[in-house]
Amino acid sequence: MKLSQFKFKLPEELIAQYPAKHRDEARLMVVHKDTGNIEHRVFKDVLDYFNENDLFVFNDTMVFPARLYGNKEKTGAQIEVFLLRELNPEMRLWDVLVEPARKIRIGNKLYFGEDDSIVAEVIDNTTSRGRTLRFLFDGTHDEFKKALFALGETPLPRYIKRPVEPADAEHFQTIFARNEGAVSVPAAGLHFSRELLKIMEIKGIDMAFLTSHMSLGIFRDIDVEDLTKHKMDSEQILVPDETAEKVNKAHDENRNICAVGVTVMRALETVAGTDGKIKSYDGWTNKFIFPPYDFTVANAMITNFQFPYSTLLMLTAAFGGYDNIMHAYEVAVDEKYHFGVYGDAMLII
Repeated sequence: MKLSQFKFKLPEELIAQYPAKHRDEARLMVVHKDTGNIEHRVFKDVLDYFNENDLFVFNDTMVFPARLYGNKEKTGAQIEVFLLRELNPEMRLWDVLVEPARKIRIGNKLYFGEDDSIVAEVIDNTTSRGRTLRFLFDGTHDEFKKALFALGETPLPRYIKRPVEPADAEHFQTIFARNEGAVSVPAAGLHFSRELLKIMEIKGIDMAFLTSHMSLGIFRDIDVEDLTKHKMDSEQILVPDETAEKVNKAHDENRNICAVGVTVMRALETVAGTDGKIKSYDGWTNKFIFPPYDFTVANAMITNFQFPYSTLLMLTAAFGGYDNIMHAYEVAVDEKYHFGVYGDAMLII
């Protein structure tokens, strides 16, 4: 497959700037991968397609307030710092992106907070835009994290062209988030309300959780036409023993397994054997899935509508079938579905 095969025209007005008023009332497109048939529903209807003892696998990563604004020493120039990953808790080292990158050099100090309560020193240039910062802070690690995150804001993607609002701290987080470490939210999980999870429980649909800490790498532009030459950035994943046991039991009993989001599907395929069984895992993945690809674990997937040329769209096309998904996206544009993290959802069965 070539990069150019994942081009489609996305009108800017279809990029969602706000979430649905109620989590489970976004629109839902249902795509039947065997026939290509399409249905138009509301998200809370998703359970109509599943039975007792079927299994949903969720990503329980928690987004942290990753975007900070500081000032450079001497000049006072405002610098945006995007926290990517904590490298060393004891030394207060963080992998970050900075804008504007050209103004930052090794040895520069940055000041954060109205009273400059947190100071950071640039100690390494890891990429053209990336840096390693050492934060200077007197206090425990917990006190440091609390102070740092108090200065941060919800890291809405740049295609949401409005100021961050207080409500985004709740909206840009799934209701089952519990393992801190993501700089973007697993969007498919946003559609699940407490009421919907309760209905799942009453209906006897089982739930399992894994952690896939979404990094900005999953959204990074692909700069090669030949997809076999693209290298994905690594992301941290955790598949607990309990989740592996539930997935393998569902597989043995020939029950439906639904991956809630591209990140869940990617994690499951990372730890899957050729027999469709998975193993518990605590590590990293740089798996890049694009058509053609034989999936071995889940037979259903929920995802939001993705952007042209994105790795998320490529995995979706691999699972649903390239022709089916690209046609479904044409329909989505015609029917004015909303795209992006705050947009509408697709169920592929």
